[in-house]
Amino acid sequence: MTRQRKLLIAAVAALALLGIGTGAVMAVSGDDDRPLQGNALERATAAALDHVGGGRIIETEIGDDGAAYGVEIQRSDGSVVEVNLDQNFQVIGTEG
Repeated sequence: MTRQRKLLIAAVAALALLGIGTGAVMAVSGDDDRPLQGNALERATAAALDHVGGGRIIETEIGDDGAAYGVEIQRSDGSVVEVNLDQNFQVIGTEG
């Protein structure tokens, strides 16, 4: 096997290990940045909008910051708030 081929194999292996390590960190933290869908999307956004008094949904996530669901809302004044909900769609915290 040529030296170049060995280096190529080593580089591919290193990148694969880096990817596995990154995935493990994301799995441990619980933040996978997947958007909400279906019934969960409807229930989480309704609860979050009700909590902050309305606004425009910017982003939703499953398992954000230790919560079951996260919903980012832009208020009419332009400020952004993230509402964290538990698995029963109850608000457990907000971040400005």
